[in-house]
Amino acid sequence: MNGPMLAALDLGTNNCRLLLARAMGEGRFNVVESFSRITRLGEGLSANGYLSEAAQARTLEALDHCARLIAKRGVELTRLVATAACRQASNGQAFIGRVAKETGLKLDIISSDEEATLGALGCRSLLDARTRFALIFDIGGGSTEVTWVDREQSENHGVVACDSLPIGVVTLSERDQGARNQSLAAMRSRLEIFERRHGLRDSLLSGEAGMLGTSGTVTTMGAVHLGLGRYERKRVDGLMLTLNDLRAVTERLEAMSQQERAAHPCIGPERADLVPSGIDIFRILHDQWPAPVLGIADRGLREGLLCLLADGLTA
Repeated sequence: MNGPMLAALDLGTNNCRLLLARAMGEGRFNVVESFSRITRLGEGLSANGYLSEAAQARTLEALDHCARLIAKRGVELTRLVATAACRQASNGQAFIGRVAKETGLKLDIISSDEEATLGALGCRSLLDARTRFALIFDIGGGSTEVTWVDREQSENHGVVACDSLPIGVVTLSERDQGARNQSLAAMRSRLEIFERRHGLRDSLLSGEAGMLGTSGTVTTMGAVHLGLGRYERKRVDGLMLTLNDLRAVTERLEAMSQQERAAHPCIGPERADLVPSGIDIFRILHDQWPAPVLGIADRGLREGLLCLLADGLTA
């Protein structure tokens, strides 16, 4: 039996993303429409500490479009969230107030832990049923989340541990070489602490635990590996890449000029300058945990929000 229309919105440092879905009963949902626009809300944030007027204007335009889509579909239940850029900006909460006033959308700024948990929940269906544990990472625009999941644990949606590192593809891309190297070194140190605390490496190397990446960086890697002439979510979502695959595709992306990346149909001019930073962050993650196979997810936080909305209807 079909239920009400649901909406989940993820406002990040680089993208504004919306999913509209129909509740199908028993906690299930069927996505009927999606929207994604690069707005670079966090542009200049790492240098200035606040959201610029130009970035706010771009984002408000995208959010106004989202509001119209939500109204058009007759959505009854929504969960609309903002992440790293609004968490970190001195005027983040003021911007959320401006969004409500100008678009009617009421967004919540969620914590990094909630962001990691929702992302893991949204990816859960892609985890290998043969493995109990998994490491899920999300390379965002303003932060990178790592989440250790136990599929047999019901508490906290299976999340055993998580960490949010305040570095993403936008923030790293805006730093000069010296600051960039310092940021990457700090990230490496944080991941080493996470490893010492939770001891994931042996399970990941042996294949007893899985590894899953969700972000524009890894979906781009998947699309380039497949040689797609245009991006096809159905072919990328759930794709598995071996160590040799990962080595080849990262080297290929690094060898491209920015003009070549801009011309690539699965990258484009809006994301061409972000790819090197994404690869740098991915390399640090995979150096720490060089799992023999990496799963790629074109899903995450929005799907996690929809899971909670749909589950709430059956509670």
